[in-house]
Amino acid sequence: MSSVPEWTVNSSAFKALFQAAEALDANIDGLFVEAGIAKSDLDDADCRYPVDILFFLYDLVGERTAAPDIGLYIGRIDYINRLNLQLYACSACTTFREYLNVMPSVLRIVGDIGEVNVRREGEFIRLDWQPLAPETAAQRYLTDSSLSVAAAIVNSVCVRPIPVREAHFSYAEPADLSLLKQQFGNNLLFNQPVSCLYLDRACLDYALIKLDANWVQALAQPIRYLFEDNSDSNDFIVAVRKTLLRLLPSGDMNIDKAAGALNISRRTLQRRLAEQGTQFLQVLQELRAELAIQYLSDERLSITDIAFLLGYMDQSSFSGAFRSWHGRSPRDYRKQ
Repeated sequence: MSSVPEWTVNSSAFKALFQAAEALDANIDGLFVEAGIAKSDLDDADCRYPVDILFFLYDLVGERTAAPDIGLYIGRIDYINRLNLQLYACSACTTFREYLNVMPSVLRIVGDIGEVNVRREGEFIRLDWQPLAPETAAQRYLTDSSLSVAAAIVNSVCVRPIPVREAHFSYAEPADLSLLKQQFGNNLLFNQPVSCLYLDRACLDYALIKLDANWVQALAQPIRYLFEDNSDSNDFIVAVRKTLLRLLPSGDMNIDKAAGALNISRRTLQRRLAEQGTQFLQVLQELRAELAIQYLSDERLSITDIAFLLGYMDQSSFSGAFRSWHGRSPRDYRKQ
């Protein structure tokens, strides 16, 4: 399968695939050899590989395991592997609508395979799977893994369940639908223009689950550290920092987005920050620099995860910024 040579994915995509293959009794050592990947390389969560290797392995594992549902297994594994990141992403949100605005991006977390986008359609919202390589739209494995991760996430973050009302797939209808129905329900349509999930639009206002005390203590540490103990900051600076914390994972952070979230104009935000002897970019960079240290203390978060949580488009952008703040790379800082 051809693709743009520069497209890459990180090792998390391969670890889930190999784990699913092993559970289905595939020869893991043989798969590593055929893919040209060393087992030890997968220990580096931020290592990048050409996306063609992943596509090759999807086909190879599907063939060796005789499991057309391999994508659903991979999706279940990916959901658990990303759970800690999901908790961080929604810890500053109160409703599913807010969470969707910061929902971790596939492109930024896994790599160059595609993206799940949210659309409104009548009484529903749609989660559309949009692969980067058009030819993969007809490949079942990648579609199943991407949509099953999305379905598992949206049905686990709210107090009320969010069932899939209808699922569309761009590939042909398979002979056995049992696992697909377990994952997505009974309303399945195939050979559709876009692979997507339909959810009730009312779910946008559902309340997110509040974590218990132990999780709150771990996840809220950056919030407590940056706000409650910061006695030198006035209420307005605290409000700006809390707003930025919530908005950062959505990416493309700028003063207009922050002002809109605060329900004030750009000019008012600039003026009120100037009255405190600071400016927007200074507040933003100080917050990112302090949050980075907090997140690096959690070994469960990869450098790529942290880049996402801080609103950077990729790991290299975050690493460059971190070096300017602290004089060393995030990886070196974590090791020391």
